[in-house]
Amino acid sequence: MNKDRDLELTTRAGDDIAAQEAIDDERVKQQQHAHNGGSLERYINLVSTVNFSFVLQCSWEAAAVTFQFALSNGGPASIVYGSLLAGFGTTLVVTSLAEMASMDPTVGAQYRWSATFAPKWPRFFGLMQGWITVFAWICSCTSNPALISNIITGLAIFNNPDYVPKRWHTTLLMWAITSLPFFANFYFRKLLNPLEAIGAILHVVFFFVSIITLVVLAPRSSPDYVFKTLTHDSGWQQPIVAFGIGLLTVAYPLTGFDGVMHMSDEVKKTRIRVPRSMIFSVVLNAIMQFAFMTTVLFTIGDPAVVAADPLPIIQIYYQATGSKAATNLFVIIICIIIFVSFFNVFASVSRLIWAFSRDNGLPFSKTFAKVHPTLKMPLNALILLGACLCILAIINVGSTTAFNAFISLPALGGYISYFIPILFIFMRRLSTKHPTPIPWGPFRLGKLGPFINFAAMVYILFVLCWLPLPSFRPVDGETMNYAGPIAGFVILFAIGDWCVSGRKRFKVPVLKRGEFE
Repeated sequence: MNKDRDLELTTRAGDDIAAQEAIDDERVKQQQHAHNGGSLERYINLVSTVNFSFVLQCSWEAAAVTFQFALSNGGPASIVYGSLLAGFGTTLVVTSLAEMASMDPTVGAQYRWSATFAPKWPRFFGLMQGWITVFAWICSCTSNPALISNIITGLAIFNNPDYVPKRWHTTLLMWAITSLPFFANFYFRKLLNPLEAIGAILHVVFFFVSIITLVVLAPRSSPDYVFKTLTHDSGWQQPIVAFGIGLLTVAYPLTGFDGVMHMSDEVKKTRIRVPRSMIFSVVLNAIMQFAFMTTVLFTIGDPAVVAADPLPIIQIYYQATGSKAATNLFVIIICIIIFVSFFNVFASVSRLIWAFSRDNGLPFSKTFAKVHPTLKMPLNALILLGACLCILAIINVGSTTAFNAFISLPALGGYISYFIPILFIFMRRLSTKHPTPIPWGPFRLGKLGPFINFAAMVYILFVLCWLPLPSFRPVDGETMNYAGPIAGFVILFAIGDWCVSGRKRFKVPVLKRGEFE
């Protein structure tokens, strides 16, 4: 009898999920046709969904080309213990958001969830969240071409020491790099799936190749250097502040897991596959990042030589192999993986812009909410994103510090966008007076939910404490961290938009219980 009952429950659960997926498909089509636009095609399968999120983060590669900032802020100890803390904390965050993704798998993600679970003023919080998330992701999209251009510049200096890079060189490189995923997203869209597969293979295989090469060939550091060295050469005398700033080097590469949510209208069986992809990506990338960075610290060689290089990972590979050709090959493969990630980030952000426009969140929303009837993609949103990236790249000509603010801002905006919906679902969980029950999806945290949500918020607040701080002291125009002021400006701009026209224009579709029944 028990087996028959279990079989009946399993069948019923499967039927419920299938029914929810059918409702999702119909709702997506209705929303898209209602907003001038045709519909996006659900073409992303299970393997591609996992690869998309997994490669989009490319955490160990991003940490490999940015860890020089942690060497002077916190040092090796902040990298090792920070990697553990960031991995555990980000897992709490992604688990909380994956539960909401299972309830409501939508391109709008955080701004839709904030509007759904806000105790009051759902449209206000939805619009605020939308502006923060969209701007943060547009800035996040600049990080890939910025990293790639820095790698190219670093290799140019490594192979030609007489080369002196100019700021406008970086801008031109970023323009060229941005043009490739822009055109590929609507001319070669069907090639994105195999490209993601290639990226995922390189992401894993080259991880092991790098570690084995460094372990076998590189000189060894002492365990005391790796686990007990806490530096504060940046001017911050307080060890906890130095550790906190150094933590950002390994915390930021683990963000961006919500990028696959922005593709949810093109993912098959999205309620199951998207949450799994998000969690799988964070857990595996966190493990790989910790393993790789620990290996790097044990095989760093001469720390002074490494720290003096514009791209320290070049010197680590060179000291290990003693070969310029091998060093070039290793760094170029890292560059290729980050480039494949850029394709995913570009596609993800364009869909987020499209969704926010579909809900009248942006000025000229009707234009950017259109889906091209033949290409089956938000072409105008792609053009807007490409234009924004080219404009942001120009800032690098006038001021490197201002452009760095646009690189660090995604972390600040991203963590804020994570915090708000988690806070609201946490409050709804504890509420006993709300008239509408929470419309749980296939993935549910159960009794552990409140504890996981609370721990995730504590971690986010801890990281947010350090994000606005400058990396070096004394603080002047060259060392100032502009991420905080820019984030504040975006929030004030969003409030102004709400007061002027947003409260009349913005109509976010809030999740209703009836959609699941």
